[in-house]
Amino acid sequence: MNKRLLSVLVISMALLCVAFAGCTSSQATSGDAQGGVEEKTVYSVGIDVPYPPFSEMDKNGNPIGFDVDSIKWIAENQGFEVKFEVVAWDGIIPALQAGQIDMVYSGMTITDERREKVNFSIPYWTVNQLVVAQPGSGITLADVKEGKAIVGTQSGCTAAMWMEENLVDTGMMPKENLKVYPDTPKAVDDLTTGRIDAVMYDDLSLKDIIAGRDVEKIGFIETNEQFGIAVRKDDNELLEKLNAGLTNLMADPYWEELKIQYDMVV
Repeated sequence: MNKRLLSVLVISMALLCVAFAGCTSSQATSGDAQGGVEEKTVYSVGIDVPYPPFSEMDKNGNPIGFDVDSIKWIAENQGFEVKFEVVAWDGIIPALQAGQIDMVYSGMTITDERREKVNFSIPYWTVNQLVVAQPGSGITLADVKEGKAIVGTQSGCTAAMWMEENLVDTGMMPKENLKVYPDTPKAVDDLTTGRIDAVMYDDLSLKDIIAGRDVEKIGFIETNEQFGIAVRKDDNELLEKLNAGLTNLMADPYWEELKIQYDMVV
């Protein structure tokens, strides 16, 4: 091969790399039965951790959880591949809009406010808000619902939204009594040391977070939130794949196996 031809090839390869730079989804290759090459799109899945049992990291730093296993099954069912990106919850929708990730599959509640920014898949789970306090503290669910307690939760989550809309904005709770944290385990830490009176968060996740800790459930606030997978507004092809995959997954025995595996009962 002469030097001129080699230079042309190098430049061509460089231009191809530039053309694909900045795209979140990419192509993965795998051999088919005839020894050829089959290309699969790789989608980046944004997850919030720790958010048990939906998404968290194991001791080796690998993503695990109900949502993680679900999207792996859907990917295989629909013929694409996935990789996972841990993103802070209050920045996860901006990351999606900016193309840093292709979807949010991490227990995201479908709300009208979020629908203005993203599109959602069909619902796949329903949650309510669990409220916990220290044993013997005397704090009741009524105290929380009437804005008489200092309550902690994760920044940007629906528990925070519920308290802002129903307690802070109505004047029932002083704004300083709503304490927000980067993640809910930090709120539970402050609860156990007496810095706050209660913690409110999604029922299944908070149940797992308080396991083995000196904290007791004091009640539920029925919000009947539905979880969905969020995608960019213009990503209709991916949304169709996710809806088809979710439908197939929820009709498959593996769906019930996952619920048992992750103890999806409050």
